[in-house]
Amino acid sequence: MLAHRLATEDDLEALAAVMEAAIGENLKPFLTPEQIAASRALMGLDTVLVRDRTYWLVERDGALAGCGGWSRRATLYGGDHSAGRDAALLDPATDAARVRAMYTHPDHIRRGVGALILGLCEGAAAAEGFRRLELVATLSGEPLYHRHGYVEIERFEDGGVPLVRMGKAIDFRSVGGGVEPKDQGKEAP
Repeated sequence: MLAHRLATEDDLEALAAVMEAAIGENLKPFLTPEQIAASRALMGLDTVLVRDRTYWLVERDGALAGCGGWSRRATLYGGDHSAGRDAALLDPATDAARVRAMYTHPDHIRRGVGALILGLCEGAAAAEGFRRLELVATLSGEPLYHRHGYVEIERFEDGGVPLVRMGKAIDFRSVGGGVEPKDQGKEAP
C-alpha cells in the first residue's frame, strides 16, 4: 500500500539517496553513461520545494518509494546546485505551475508512485488557482506523463541530456482523483 506525506528537512538525506538511485538506474535504457553523468548536474534535490511545502515523499510498506512535487515558482527543473534558477512567484491567472523533481526508486517503478505524485501535484496546483502545469521530462519519465494527459511542447538538450518540455491544462474537478491539499498526509487508495 502506498502512503504519502509532505517532505521535511529531516527527509533530505533519504530524498537525495532516492534521486541518486533513480538517476543511476532508471535512465540506463535511455541514455549513455556520459549522459547519465551529465544528468546529475541538471537534476537533484531542490530544497526550496521542501521549504515551500510542495514536495511529497511516497512510501510503500514503510520503504521510501519515490518523491516529487510542484512549484509556484518560475524554475522549471534542476536542483539546488543547478544554474539558471528563478525563485520568482508565478501568477496562477497567466502562468503554468511546475511539476518538479519526480523520482521513483528503481525497486518501485511502474507501481503507481509517479501517478500518485502527479495527482497530488495537479490537485494542489488547481486548489491554488493554477489552470495549467508544465514540466521537463526525462526520456524515462515521458511515457508516464503522456499517459496522464501531458503533451509535448518542445524537445531540447541541456548539457547533452535529451529532455522534453510538456504541459497540461488542469481543472480541480477532474484532477488527482479529487485529492485536496488537506488530504496530503493520508494513505492513497
